[in-house]
Amino acid sequence: MSRTSLKRPRQGFDFTTHMRALCEDICRRLPEFSHIEMDQVTVAVCQTRKRVAHGMYASLTPMRFENGELVGAKRGRQYSFQRLYDEAGREQLYILSFYLPRFMEVDFLEKLSTVIHELWHINPEFDGDLRRHAGRCYAHSHSRDIYDAQMEQLAKRYLATSPPEHLTRFLHLTFGQLQQRHGIVFGLKVPRPRLLPVKA
Repeated sequence: MSRTSLKRPRQGFDFTTHMRALCEDICRRLPEFSHIEMDQVTVAVCQTRKRVAHGMYASLTPMRFENGELVGAKRGRQYSFQRLYDEAGREQLYILSFYLPRFMEVDFLEKLSTVIHELWHINPEFDGDLRRHAGRCYAHSHSRDIYDAQMEQLAKRYLATSPPEHLTRFLHLTFGQLQQRHGIVFGLKVPRPRLLPVKA
């Protein structure tokens, strides 16, 4: 079995620590996310070259195949995922990544909706697989516009619960403003997990 361990940086403005605290609060306040165990979700950052608003803001990487299977077929071969563990030895079922500085260059509600959008992809069974909708577009259902509107409504519902202001404060800033306030902005970086061939 191949294992990858996670180590957290210990200084400056830790984006991933702040984002994790926000995600944990969302999962406590909205019943739609009560199945998520954030101690088995790695929150990470990926660096983008330009501070432009277009492009990918965030992504969710599942660590299991469909129905939570450890082994799955791809191009006629059997594979397993490279396993990922945190410092406490807990196996991680998902990697939630945010693309900086790009993620920080959109407005507050779009940032929050993006966070909720990615959390929504986590399977209700919390088995390491994605939530799957009927049809070919299993990730976002048949209409991306309808999906995005639903995520925005969930974001507004979360705000209506009056979450602590310190949890969302950083989302009101751009990446440059975060740097001005804290000097250094960084977070946990995790190599993309590899698919490992299963020996017959």
